[in-house]
Amino acid sequence: MEWKEYQIQDVCRLINGRAYSNDEMLEHGKYKIVRVGNLSGGNSTWFYSDLELPADKYCHNGDLLFAWACTFGPHIWKEDNTIFHYHIWKIVEDKNVVDRRFFYYYLKFATGGFLGALNGSVMVHITKSSMEKMIIRIPKKLEDQRRIASILSSLDRKIELNYKINADLEEMAQAIFKNWFVDFEPFKDGKFVDSELGMIPEGWEVGSYSEMIDSLISGDWGKENPQGNYTHEVACVRGCDFQDINNGVRGKTPQRYILEKNYQAKHLKDKDILVEISGGTATVSTGRTSLVTEELLKKYKHDIVCTNFCKVLRPLSQFSSYVYYSWKYKYDNDIMFGYENGTSGIKNFAIKDFIEKESVLIPKEQDIVEFQKIIDNLQKQKQIKGTENTTLSTLRDTLLPRLMSGELEVPE
Repeated sequence: MEWKEYQIQDVCRLINGRAYSNDEMLEHGKYKIVRVGNLSGGNSTWFYSDLELPADKYCHNGDLLFAWACTFGPHIWKEDNTIFHYHIWKIVEDKNVVDRRFFYYYLKFATGGFLGALNGSVMVHITKSSMEKMIIRIPKKLEDQRRIASILSSLDRKIELNYKINADLEEMAQAIFKNWFVDFEPFKDGKFVDSELGMIPEGWEVGSYSEMIDSLISGDWGKENPQGNYTHEVACVRGCDFQDINNGVRGKTPQRYILEKNYQAKHLKDKDILVEISGGTATVSTGRTSLVTEELLKKYKHDIVCTNFCKVLRPLSQFSSYVYYSWKYKYDNDIMFGYENGTSGIKNFAIKDFIEKESVLIPKEQDIVEFQKIIDNLQKQKQIKGTENTTLSTLRDTLLPRLMSGELEVPE
Protein backbone atom coordinates (compact mmCIF):
# COMPACT_ATOMS: atom_id res chain seq x y z
CA MET A 1 0.00 0.00 0.00
CA GLU A 2 1.47 3.34 -1.06
CA TRP A 3 1.20 6.28 1.37
CA LYS A 4 1.63 9.99 0.69
CA GLU A 5 2.05 13.11 2.80
CA TYR A 6 -0.17 16.17 2.41
CA GLN A 7 -0.98 19.33 4.27
CA ILE A 8 -4.59 19.26 5.42
CA GLN A 9 -5.37 22.28 3.24
CA ASP A 10 -4.35 20.19 0.20
CA VAL A 11 -7.09 17.61 0.77
CA CYS A 12 -10.01 19.63 2.15
CA ARG A 13 -11.56 23.00 2.99
CA LEU A 14 -12.29 24.04 6.57
CA ILE A 15 -15.43 26.17 6.71
CA ASN A 16 -15.96 28.28 9.82
CA GLY A 17 -19.28 28.25 11.59
CA ARG A 18 -21.03 31.44 12.65
CA ALA A 19 -20.57 33.24 15.97
CA TYR A 20 -23.88 34.07 17.65
CA SER A 21 -24.83 36.77 20.10
CA ASN A 22 -27.06 35.75 23.00
CA ASP A 23 -30.14 37.38 21.49
CA GLU A 24 -29.69 35.38 18.29
CA MET A 25 -29.80 32.03 20.11
CA LEU A 26 -33.48 31.21 20.55
CA GLU A 27 -35.32 28.59 22.59
CA HIS A 28 -37.38 27.79 19.49
CA GLY A 29 -36.76 28.49 15.83
CA LYS A 30 -36.44 27.22 12.29
CA TYR A 31 -32.91 25.81 12.52
CA LYS A 32 -31.03 23.98 15.25
CA ILE A 33 -27.64 25.43 16.21
CA VAL A 34 -25.17 22.64 16.88
CA ARG A 35 -22.51 23.59 19.43
CA VAL A 36 -19.45 21.72 20.68
CA GLY A 37 -21.32 20.36 23.70
CA ASN A 38 -24.06 18.97 21.47
CA LEU A 39 -21.47 17.11 19.39
CA SER A 40 -19.66 15.62 22.37
CA GLY A 41 -22.85 14.63 24.21
CA GLY A 42 -21.91 16.76 27.21
CA ASN A 43 -24.79 19.17 26.64
CA SER A 44 -28.31 18.09 25.71
CA THR A 45 -29.61 21.69 25.50
CA TRP A 46 -30.31 23.00 22.02
CA PHE A 47 -30.64 26.55 20.78
CA TYR A 48 -32.27 27.62 17.52
CA SER A 49 -32.10 30.37 14.92
CA ASP A 50 -34.43 31.89 12.35
CA LEU A 51 -31.54 33.47 10.44
CA GLU A 52 -31.15 32.63 6.76
CA LEU A 53 -27.44 32.09 6.10
CA PRO A 54 -25.22 31.24 3.11
CA ALA A 55 -25.54 27.61 2.05
CA ASP A 56 -22.10 26.62 3.38
CA LYS A 57 -23.11 27.60 6.94
CA TYR A 58 -25.52 24.66 7.18
CA CYS A 59 -24.59 21.04 7.83
CA HIS A 60 -26.53 18.05 6.54
CA ASN A 61 -26.77 14.33 7.15
CA GLY A 62 -23.37 12.74 6.51
CA ASP A 63 -21.32 15.96 6.69
CA LEU A 64 -17.96 15.82 8.44
CA LEU A 65 -17.61 18.32 11.31
CA PHE A 66 -14.65 19.08 13.54
CA ALA A 67 -14.85 20.66 17.01
CA TRP A 68 -11.80 22.87 17.46
CA ALA A 69 -12.38 24.33 20.93
CA CYS A 70 -12.86 22.83 24.41
CA THR A 71 -13.63 19.31 23.17
CA PHE A 72 -11.63 18.40 20.09
CA GLY A 73 -12.26 15.98 17.29
CA PRO A 74 -14.29 14.91 14.25
CA HIS A 75 -17.96 13.96 14.08
CA ILE A 76 -20.22 12.68 11.31
CA TRP A 77 -23.40 14.76 11.48
CA LYS A 78 -26.70 12.85 11.21
CA GLU A 79 -29.38 15.51 10.74
CA ASP A 80 -30.38 17.92 7.98
CA ASN A 81 -30.50 21.71 7.79
CA THR A 82 -28.59 22.48 10.96
CA ILE A 83 -26.46 25.56 11.58
CA PHE A 84 -23.03 24.89 13.07
CA HIS A 85 -21.51 27.19 15.67
CA TYR A 86 -18.28 29.17 15.35
CA HIS A 87 -16.25 26.61 17.35
CA ILE A 88 -16.96 23.96 14.71
CA TRP A 89 -15.58 23.58 11.21
CA LYS A 90 -17.38 21.84 8.40
CA ILE A 91 -14.83 19.83 6.43
CA VAL A 92 -15.37 19.57 2.68
CA GLU A 93 -12.94 17.02 1.32
CA ASP A 94 -11.43 16.76 -2.17
CA LYS A 95 -13.20 13.60 -3.31
CA ASN A 96 -10.38 12.85 -5.73
CA VAL A 97 -7.83 12.64 -2.93
CA VAL A 98 -9.51 11.51 0.28
CA ASP A 99 -12.55 9.43 1.21
CA ARG A 100 -14.79 11.17 3.76
CA ARG A 101 -15.34 8.16 6.01
CA PHE A 102 -11.62 7.37 6.00
CA PHE A 103 -10.79 11.00 6.78
CA TYR A 104 -13.17 10.95 9.76
CA TYR A 105 -11.28 8.00 11.25
CA TYR A 106 -7.92 9.51 10.36
CA LEU A 107 -8.82 12.71 12.20
CA LYS A 108 -9.92 10.68 15.25
CA PHE A 109 -6.50 9.06 15.18
CA ALA A 110 -4.52 12.25 14.54
CA THR A 111 -6.27 14.81 16.77
CA GLY A 112 -4.08 14.11 19.81
CA GLY A 113 -0.98 14.57 17.69
CA PHE A 114 -2.28 17.84 16.29
CA LEU A 115 -2.74 19.24 19.80
CA GLY A 116 0.69 18.08 20.93
CA ALA A 117 2.39 19.54 17.86
CA LEU A 118 1.06 23.01 18.56
CA ASN A 119 2.90 23.69 21.80
CA GLY A 120 2.90 20.53 23.90
CA SER A 121 0.57 21.99 26.51
CA VAL A 122 -3.15 21.94 27.15
CA MET A 123 -4.82 23.93 24.37
CA VAL A 124 -8.10 25.78 24.56
CA HIS A 125 -8.44 25.79 20.78
CA ILE A 126 -6.75 25.07 17.46
CA THR A 127 -6.51 27.90 14.97
CA LYS A 128 -7.74 27.34 11.44
CA SER A 129 -4.39 28.29 9.90
CA SER A 130 -2.51 25.90 12.19
CA MET A 131 -4.88 23.07 11.36
CA GLU A 132 -4.61 23.68 7.61
CA LYS A 133 -0.82 23.38 7.75
CA MET A 134 -0.78 20.10 9.68
CA ILE A 135 0.96 17.27 7.83
CA ILE A 136 -0.97 14.06 7.33
CA ARG A 137 0.13 10.75 5.81
CA ILE A 138 -2.62 8.75 4.10
CA PRO A 139 -2.91 5.95 1.51
CA LYS A 140 -2.54 7.36 -1.98
CA LYS A 141 -5.31 5.21 -3.48
CA LEU A 142 -8.94 5.88 -2.56
CA GLU A 143 -9.62 2.14 -2.73
CA ASP A 144 -7.10 1.52 0.05
CA GLN A 145 -8.65 4.28 2.18
CA ARG A 146 -12.10 2.78 1.72
CA ARG A 147 -10.95 -0.71 2.77
CA ILE A 148 -9.52 0.70 5.99
CA ALA A 149 -12.66 2.74 6.67
CA SER A 150 -14.85 -0.31 5.99
CA ILE A 151 -13.23 -2.28 8.81
CA LEU A 152 -13.73 0.49 11.35
CA SER A 153 -17.19 1.51 10.18
CA SER A 154 -18.43 -2.10 10.41
CA LEU A 155 -17.64 -1.98 14.14
CA ASP A 156 -19.32 1.40 14.51
CA ARG A 157 -22.45 0.14 12.73
CA LYS A 158 -22.73 -2.72 15.23
CA ILE A 159 -22.27 -0.26 18.10
CA GLU A 160 -25.00 1.99 16.69
CA LEU A 161 -27.31 -1.02 16.28
CA ASN A 162 -26.81 -1.94 19.92
CA TYR A 163 -27.60 1.62 20.96
CA LYS A 164 -30.77 1.45 18.85
CA ILE A 165 -31.75 -1.83 20.52
CA ASN A 166 -31.19 -0.25 23.94
CA ALA A 167 -33.28 2.77 22.96
CA ASP A 168 -36.08 0.40 21.92
CA LEU A 169 -35.81 -1.50 25.23
CA GLU A 170 -36.00 1.78 27.16
CA GLU A 171 -38.98 2.92 25.10
CA MET A 172 -40.65 -0.41 25.87
CA ALA A 173 -40.06 0.03 29.62
CA GLN A 174 -41.55 3.53 29.56
CA ALA A 175 -44.52 2.32 27.53
CA ILE A 176 -45.21 -0.47 30.04
CA PHE A 177 -45.06 2.03 32.90
CA LYS A 178 -47.55 4.33 31.18
CA ASN A 179 -49.81 1.43 30.22
CA TRP A 180 -49.95 0.14 33.79
CA PHE A 181 -49.72 3.21 36.00
CA VAL A 182 -51.10 6.06 33.89
CA ASP A 183 -53.64 4.45 31.58
CA PHE A 184 -54.40 1.51 33.97
CA GLU A 185 -54.99 -0.84 31.03
CA PRO A 186 -54.36 -4.16 32.91
CA PHE A 187 -56.69 -3.06 35.72
CA LYS A 188 -59.66 -1.64 33.81
CA ASP A 189 -61.87 -4.62 34.58
CA GLY A 190 -61.48 -3.99 38.32
CA LYS A 191 -63.10 -1.46 40.63
CA PHE A 192 -61.89 2.16 40.68
CA VAL A 193 -62.13 4.76 43.44
CA ASP A 194 -61.83 8.54 43.41
CA SER A 195 -58.62 10.27 44.60
CA GLU A 196 -56.87 13.63 44.38
CA LEU A 197 -55.21 12.31 41.20
CA GLY A 198 -58.53 11.19 39.70
CA MET A 199 -59.97 7.69 39.48
CA ILE A 200 -57.47 4.99 40.50
CA PRO A 201 -57.69 1.20 40.97
CA GLU A 202 -59.13 0.14 44.30
CA GLY A 203 -56.45 -0.69 46.85
CA TRP A 204 -53.98 1.83 45.41
CA GLU A 205 -53.13 4.99 47.32
CA VAL A 206 -51.94 8.54 46.73
CA GLY A 207 -48.92 9.46 48.80
CA SER A 208 -45.43 10.91 48.50
CA TYR A 209 -42.11 9.52 47.30
CA SER A 210 -40.92 9.59 50.92
CA GLU A 211 -43.09 6.52 51.56
CA MET A 212 -41.11 4.54 48.98
CA ILE A 213 -37.59 5.82 49.67
CA ASP A 214 -35.34 4.51 52.41
CA SER A 215 -32.69 7.24 52.26
CA LEU A 216 -31.37 10.25 50.35
CA ILE A 217 -27.57 10.31 50.06
CA SER A 218 -25.27 13.18 49.09
CA GLY A 219 -22.51 12.88 46.53
CA ASP A 220 -18.78 13.45 47.03
CA TRP A 221 -16.15 14.93 44.70
CA GLY A 222 -13.17 14.23 46.96
CA LYS A 223 -9.65 14.93 45.70
CA GLU A 224 -7.95 14.41 42.35
CA ASN A 225 -4.97 12.67 43.99
CA PRO A 226 -4.48 10.85 47.32
CA GLN A 227 -3.74 13.29 50.12
CA GLY A 228 -4.08 13.04 53.88
CA ASN A 229 -7.04 10.83 54.71
CA TYR A 230 -8.42 11.02 51.18
CA THR A 231 -7.18 7.59 50.17
CA HIS A 232 -10.17 5.52 49.00
CA GLU A 233 -10.14 5.43 45.19
CA VAL A 234 -13.55 5.62 43.52
CA ALA A 235 -15.14 6.29 40.16
CA CYS A 236 -17.23 9.46 40.42
CA VAL A 237 -20.38 9.61 38.29
CA ARG A 238 -21.39 13.05 36.96
CA GLY A 239 -24.57 14.17 35.26
CA CYS A 240 -22.79 14.09 31.89
CA ASP A 241 -22.22 10.34 32.45
CA PHE A 242 -25.93 9.54 32.78
CA GLN A 243 -26.47 8.99 29.06
CA ASP A 244 -23.69 6.39 28.87
CA ILE A 245 -24.80 4.66 32.07
CA ASN A 246 -28.38 4.47 30.83
CA ASN A 247 -26.98 2.73 27.73
CA GLY A 248 -25.16 0.14 29.81
CA VAL A 249 -21.73 1.75 29.34
CA ARG A 250 -19.47 2.98 32.14
CA GLY A 251 -18.93 6.40 30.64
CA LYS A 252 -15.82 8.51 31.18
CA THR A 253 -16.19 8.70 34.93
CA PRO A 254 -13.12 10.30 36.54
CA GLN A 255 -11.18 8.57 39.29
CA ARG A 256 -11.22 10.45 42.61
CA TYR A 257 -10.09 9.88 46.20
CA ILE A 258 -12.48 10.24 49.14
CA LEU A 259 -12.47 9.69 52.89
CA GLU A 260 -13.01 6.10 54.00
CA LYS A 261 -15.97 7.11 56.17
CA ASN A 262 -17.57 8.85 53.19
CA TYR A 263 -17.09 5.76 51.05
CA GLN A 264 -18.89 3.64 53.63
CA ALA A 265 -21.84 6.05 53.63
CA LYS A 266 -21.99 7.03 49.97
CA HIS A 267 -20.92 4.22 47.64
CA LEU A 268 -23.57 3.16 45.15
CA LYS A 269 -25.55 -0.06 45.36
CA ASP A 270 -27.80 -2.09 43.10
CA LYS A 271 -31.15 -0.34 42.45
CA ASP A 272 -29.96 3.10 43.58
CA ILE A 273 -31.27 6.02 41.55
CA LEU A 274 -28.97 8.94 40.69
CA VAL A 275 -30.57 12.39 40.45
CA GLU A 276 -28.87 15.49 39.03
CA ILE A 277 -29.75 18.39 41.33
CA SER A 278 -27.85 21.33 39.75
CA GLY A 279 -27.74 22.64 36.22
CA GLY A 280 -30.55 22.69 33.70
CA THR A 281 -31.55 25.59 31.44
CA ALA A 282 -34.62 27.70 30.81
CA THR A 283 -36.10 24.82 28.79
CA VAL A 284 -34.48 21.79 30.46
CA SER A 285 -35.15 21.16 34.14
CA THR A 286 -32.93 19.65 36.78
CA GLY A 287 -33.93 16.30 38.26
CA ARG A 288 -32.94 13.90 35.48
CA THR A 289 -32.06 10.39 36.59
CA SER A 290 -29.98 7.29 36.00
CA LEU A 291 -30.61 3.80 37.37
CA VAL A 292 -27.82 1.77 39.00
CA THR A 293 -27.94 -2.00 38.45
CA GLU A 294 -25.84 -4.90 39.69
CA GLU A 295 -24.63 -5.51 36.13
CA LEU A 296 -23.47 -1.90 35.84
CA LEU A 297 -21.53 -2.01 39.12
CA LYS A 298 -19.55 -5.03 37.88
CA LYS A 299 -18.21 -2.96 34.95
CA TYR A 300 -16.19 -0.65 37.18
CA LYS A 301 -12.72 -1.43 38.45
CA HIS A 302 -13.32 0.69 41.56
CA ASP A 303 -16.28 1.41 43.80
CA ILE A 304 -18.61 4.17 42.64
CA VAL A 305 -19.97 7.36 44.15
CA CYS A 306 -21.70 10.30 42.50
CA THR A 307 -20.51 13.89 42.34
CA ASN A 308 -21.86 16.43 44.82
CA PHE A 309 -23.98 17.93 42.02
CA CYS A 310 -26.10 14.79 42.30
CA LYS A 311 -28.01 12.93 45.00
CA VAL A 312 -28.65 9.22 45.44
CA LEU A 313 -32.17 7.94 46.02
CA ARG A 314 -32.12 4.58 47.77
CA PRO A 315 -35.68 3.26 47.40
CA LEU A 316 -37.14 0.44 49.41
CA SER A 317 -35.98 -2.50 47.30
CA GLN A 318 -39.33 -3.46 45.78
CA PHE A 319 -40.03 0.14 44.72
CA SER A 320 -36.84 0.85 42.74
CA SER A 321 -38.11 0.42 39.19
CA TYR A 322 -41.45 2.00 39.97
CA VAL A 323 -39.85 5.08 41.59
CA TYR A 324 -37.38 5.41 38.70
CA TYR A 325 -39.99 5.34 35.92
CA SER A 326 -42.54 7.34 37.89
CA TRP A 327 -39.86 9.99 38.50
CA LYS A 328 -38.85 9.91 34.84
CA TYR A 329 -42.47 10.29 33.73
CA LYS A 330 -42.82 13.42 35.85
CA TYR A 331 -39.49 14.76 34.55
CA ASP A 332 -40.56 14.23 30.93
CA ASN A 333 -43.78 16.10 31.70
CA ASP A 334 -41.86 19.10 33.13
CA ILE A 335 -43.07 18.68 36.72
CA MET A 336 -39.60 19.38 38.12
CA PHE A 337 -39.67 23.02 36.96
CA GLY A 338 -42.01 23.70 39.87
CA TYR A 339 -39.37 22.56 42.39
CA GLU A 340 -36.40 24.59 41.20
CA ASN A 341 -34.62 27.49 42.84
CA GLY A 342 -31.26 29.16 42.52
CA THR A 343 -29.31 32.32 41.93
CA SER A 344 -26.76 33.61 39.41
CA GLY A 345 -28.33 31.55 36.64
CA ILE A 346 -27.58 28.18 38.29
CA LYS A 347 -30.72 26.20 39.00
CA ASN A 348 -30.99 23.77 41.90
CA PHE A 349 -33.58 21.06 42.32
CA ALA A 350 -35.37 21.14 45.67
CA ILE A 351 -35.27 17.38 45.89
CA LYS A 352 -36.42 17.07 49.50
CA ASP A 353 -39.50 19.20 48.77
CA PHE A 354 -40.25 17.07 45.73
CA ILE A 355 -39.91 13.83 47.68
CA GLU A 356 -42.12 15.05 50.51
CA LYS A 357 -44.70 17.18 48.70
CA GLU A 358 -45.22 15.85 45.17
CA SER A 359 -48.29 13.61 45.02
CA VAL A 360 -47.59 10.22 43.53
CA LEU A 361 -49.62 7.09 42.99
CA ILE A 362 -48.62 4.12 45.17
CA PRO A 363 -49.95 0.89 43.64
CA LYS A 364 -50.44 -2.39 45.46
CA GLU A 365 -47.16 -4.07 46.31
CA GLN A 366 -47.96 -7.13 44.16
CA ASP A 367 -48.37 -4.89 41.08
CA ILE A 368 -45.11 -3.05 41.80
CA VAL A 369 -43.22 -6.33 42.29
CA GLU A 370 -44.56 -7.71 39.00
CA PHE A 371 -43.55 -4.48 37.20
CA GLN A 372 -40.05 -4.68 38.69
CA LYS A 373 -39.58 -8.24 37.40
CA ILE A 374 -40.32 -7.06 33.86
CA ILE A 375 -38.05 -4.02 34.16
CA ASP A 376 -35.19 -6.05 35.66
CA ASN A 377 -35.22 -8.25 32.58
CA LEU A 378 -35.19 -5.27 30.21
CA GLN A 379 -32.36 -3.61 32.17
CA LYS A 380 -30.28 -6.79 31.99
CA GLN A 381 -30.71 -6.87 28.23
CA LYS A 382 -29.55 -3.23 28.04
CA GLN A 383 -26.48 -4.03 30.13
CA ILE A 384 -25.61 -6.96 27.83
CA LYS A 385 -25.70 -4.65 24.80
CA GLY A 386 -23.68 -2.09 26.72
CA THR A 387 -21.02 -4.70 27.47
CA GLU A 388 -20.92 -5.68 23.79
CA ASN A 389 -20.41 -2.03 22.88
CA THR A 390 -17.53 -1.67 25.33
CA THR A 391 -15.83 -4.67 23.72
CA LEU A 392 -16.48 -3.37 20.19
CA SER A 393 -15.25 0.13 21.08
CA THR A 394 -12.06 -1.30 22.58
CA LEU A 395 -11.43 -3.34 19.44
CA ARG A 396 -12.05 -0.34 17.19
CA ASP A 397 -9.79 1.92 19.26
CA THR A 398 -7.05 -0.73 19.22
CA LEU A 399 -7.23 -1.15 15.46
CA LEU A 400 -7.47 2.58 14.69
CA PRO A 401 -3.81 3.61 15.28
CA ARG A 402 -2.46 0.43 13.70
CA LEU A 403 -4.53 0.92 10.54
CA MET A 404 -3.89 4.65 10.26
CA SER A 405 -0.14 4.33 10.75
CA GLY A 406 0.19 1.53 8.23
CA GLU A 407 1.40 -0.92 10.88
CA LEU A 408 -1.53 -3.20 10.05
CA GLU A 409 -1.82 -3.91 6.33
CA VAL A 410 -5.27 -4.38 4.83
CA PRO A 411 -5.28 -7.00 2.05
CA GLU A 412 -6.82 -6.08 -1.28
